[in-house]
Amino acid sequence: MSDLLADAKAELYQGDPDEFMPRRAELVAQAREAGESAAAKQIGALRKPTRSAWVVNRLVRADPEVTVRLAALAAELREAGGSGPSMDGGRIRELGAARARLVDELTRQALDGLPAPPAAVREEVTATFDAALADPEVAASLGTLVRAAQYAGFGLPIPGDAPAPPPPAAKTKKPAPAEPSAERERRHREKIISAERAVAEADRTANAANAAEQQLADTVRRLEAELAQARQQLAEARRQAYRAESQQRRAVETLSRLRPPSQAAKPAG
Repeated sequence: MSDLLADAKAELYQGDPDEFMPRRAELVAQAREAGESAAAKQIGALRKPTRSAWVVNRLVRADPEVTVRLAALAAELREAGGSGPSMDGGRIRELGAARARLVDELTRQALDGLPAPPAAVREEVTATFDAALADPEVAASLGTLVRAAQYAGFGLPIPGDAPAPPPPAAKTKKPAPAEPSAERERRHREKIISAERAVAEADRTANAANAAEQQLADTVRRLEAELAQARQQLAEARRQAYRAESQQRRAVETLSRLRPPSQAAKPAG
């Protein structure tokens, strides 16, 4: 993995999801300017995480000890899973309590600082940590999760559970004729072309949305600057009007003092 891609993942998956799309566009542009077209393409393909996935990513990247603790308990669960029926009930209860404590603690840490997180987010964060204890692939993806994970097993999430015995072999059937290799290659190329078109269309849509967002942001900044300038001008105009009124009053008072009493009492007209 290139440094640009690794840095982009670290920033995007730890940062606020609301800033993901515009920041990703900036990082893609920076990679292209640096001549790293492959990294730019990979960065552009990074997917925006859900709120619950971001919560987990943020904690894992801020505290590397989280993955260490998960890996340690997962190893204990895996070892216990290898014991099979010989594992006693006391050990089962002990591991279940340890799992519940760790998942609950990590969930609280992940949600700390978020104002009143929805119950759905809390449940998804808890489920993700549960899944990380059971599934090595989920554990390896912590820090770059796109969506919350779920553990589909039963009982204790013990990695390495022995697989169920295979079903009885079905009757042997005559294999279907193999598809010609040329035809397989043609279909494979068509799928690649279709996928590339879909990626290109998604890139165009994302770029257009990012450009529109940037344009509106520029317009808002310009209007805010004009409003701030207009407020300054209004304040200055008010100060000038106040000074002019003060000068007028002083001039009238001075004139009144200078006029003879007879002129001051003489009616107008």
